[in-house]
Amino acid sequence: MTGVIKRLFKKRGFGFIKAENGKEIFFHATGLQNIRFDLLKEGDLVEFNIVEGAKGLRAVDIKAKK
Repeated sequence: MTGVIKRLFKKRGFGFIKAENGKEIFFHATGLQNIRFDLLKEGDLVEFNIVEGAKGLRAVDIKAKK
């Protein structure tokens, strides 16, 4: 899937991606692949996969899309 970084909580190491289908998906800094969390900005375009976590859906394998 593709989406846009919607919200970042830099001090806590997580954020939310607004997916192309309009849903907001949680992500943690550990789910990033080719980008560093501290370099992410709201509005950045990303590709990702979705998995079912203990607390619901979460984005993993997140990569910057150019």
